Amino acid sequence: MPKTVVVTGSTSGIGLGIARAFAADGANVMINGFGDRSQIEEIRKGLESGGGRALYHSADMTKPDEIADMMAEAAAEFGMVDILVNNAGIQHVAPVEDFPTDKWDAIIAINLTSSFHTMKAAIPAMKAKKSGRIINIASAHALVASPYKAAYVAAKHGIMGLTKSAALELAEFGITVNAICPGYVLTPLVEKQIPDTAKARGISEAEVKSDVMLRLQATKEFVSIDEVAATALFLASDAARQITGTHISIDGGWTAQ
Repeated sequence: MPKTVVVTGSTSGIGLGIARAFAADGANVMINGFGDRSQIEEIRKGLESGGGRALYHSADMTKPDEIADMMAEAAAEFGMVDILVNNAGIQHVAPVEDFPTDKWDAIIAINLTSSFHTMKAAIPAMKAKKSGRIINIASAHALVASPYKAAYVAAKHGIMGLTKSAALELAEFGITVNAICPGYVLTPLVEKQIPDTAKARGISEAEVKSDVMLRLQATKEFVSIDEVAATALFLASDAARQITGTHISIDGGWTAQ
């Protein structure tokens, strides 16, 4: 019987790459995110080429009721959520004293609190079945900090704490909870922050890429979406059943320094 996977923030970027990897492996997939509805429908249809079914839910990750509805629909359509991938995220770059309060609130809600809501919805059925995988897409910024990203760094550090606490609670129920911590992946989210970072630091966009983003990645290369997706597949596999409460860094050596 196909596994059911919910991937938040999966209409583009890392989330879409992860959804495609699980769909190609034959899973039923629920995708979520914003975008042009006709394009999203094309994405949804494409995901079904692996043999499983694919659904889309437009839940706003700042709204607990919509998150609960998304999780309930996935369970109703597919039986239960076997694998939950919390990927939804936004970013804003500014000094702390200039950081807009609404941006802080939105980043904490989407990058951190939404994962609490999805996990709260998924865990009861996982515990009853004594099986489940929760994968939180964190960041190198869950482990180290950078200037001008206070809300993002705070949220990602929070995701690591949530990951560890939930893993301890669920360890005897056959459920693993882990985080993936990528370095810079050239996604739409990252590309959008390049001009903001250039403005905040007073440098060119090319310098943002070479001197800010890739400066600490020892490989001097961006991480690929496929590399993150492959790691998610591994963490969801039987081979990873004793890996829980921890993180896997895919950061080109960033956090080794």
